[in-house]
Amino acid sequence: MMPDMPRIETDRLLLRLPGHADYLLLRDLVADPLVHRFLGPRPNDPTTDMFSRSLRAAGSWQLYGYGLFLAFEREGGRFVGQLGVFHSMRGFGKGMDDVVEAGWIVAREHWGKGYAQEGMRAALDWFGRTHDTKRIACMIERGNVASVTLAQRLSFVRYDEHPLDDGALVDLFERISR
Repeated sequence: MMPDMPRIETDRLLLRLPGHADYLLLRDLVADPLVHRFLGPRPNDPTTDMFSRSLRAAGSWQLYGYGLFLAFEREGGRFVGQLGVFHSMRGFGKGMDDVVEAGWIVAREHWGKGYAQEGMRAALDWFGRTHDTKRIACMIERGNVASVTLAQRLSFVRYDEHPLDDGALVDLFERISR
């Protein structure tokens, strides 16, 4: 099922579906060590890693009718980051397999502007209007205070934790709508 191609505009952002070459924007986004610090181990080949991640994201749109958006400033068109919800299979249970998962990555030059909150609120509002899913999960690596704060502002509540293979500990959050 391929969805109508959503395009969301907020006061300051344009959210659109990724295109076939946008994996290069994502590669450059996570090349910044401070942006990547809570995203797990750095891959050997960032280009092929982001290409694979982009294909998985496209699969979420194709198979489930929702996925991650690319966010751009409405004024000037500068790339802000990637955010939204996607279908996930983390492989460790604890409510993180075969589930809608929220995620966001914002370029460092846009930190502190409220773009992640603005974009995620718009993406979650769109998702709530177009899908009948009551639970959305997310996982955030310990120490990522900004993302925990955002998750809480978006009504996510911590329900568990999980150690990853690389030794990192992630907190698991969920948002349940009525």
